[in-house]
Amino acid sequence: MNSQYENLAGQYSAKPDGYYETTRSEMLPFIPAESSSILEIGCSSGAFGKLIKNERPGTVVWGIEPDEESAKKALKNLDHVICSTFSTELEELKGKKFDVICMNDVLEHMVNPDTVLLDCKSFLSPNGMIVASIPNILHFYNITQILLHQDWKYEDSGIMDNTHLRFFTKKSIIRMFEGCGYNIARIEGINASFGMKYRLANALTLGHLKDWKYVQFVIQAQPLSKDVL
Repeated sequence: MNSQYENLAGQYSAKPDGYYETTRSEMLPFIPAESSSILEIGCSSGAFGKLIKNERPGTVVWGIEPDEESAKKALKNLDHVICSTFSTELEELKGKKFDVICMNDVLEHMVNPDTVLLDCKSFLSPNGMIVASIPNILHFYNITQILLHQDWKYEDSGIMDNTHLRFFTKKSIIRMFEGCGYNIARIEGINASFGMKYRLANALTLGHLKDWKYVQFVIQAQPLSKDVL
């Protein structure tokens, strides 16, 4: 096995307690109520999928998770779990279509997130959509730490997670999805976190920093009609 892959896999397995257990209940309102089939890429232990199934009985939720221990836990919560990274070559996905493909803080872990978005089109139903949560590198606390300390310091989790390969702003999220042939139905900041320093800075810039209070952005996007496969 490639040594770089082994190092990355080791980083994932060494994540702190709770890293794979978050429910992400704030994401539930972004999943269309009429969705009957969902594929969660990077489902961790299946906590979010379990929440969907509890709140919306009858919904079928599949998960893809490369971390073996988390995938085993997810098997108890979801209808089907594939222990792997996402790929169009996965035999279990052949011929499958989903109303929603969900990625909760996953695209930033991808070497080529654009390719993932293009490949997802093969598995979306005619009116299906991507629902994705993506960390905001311009979160006020994060960006001020970089500016004050003149340092780019990785951590075990959060925006500066040491397994993040890509970093995004609201504008770059929009550009990526549109560049991959998606129509953006909604993009919204979530998990607002800010204090008096942020309020002052935002006021002094006449609201120019309004999006800096969000830890993540959630996007709902559908393939352009000509791109539906």
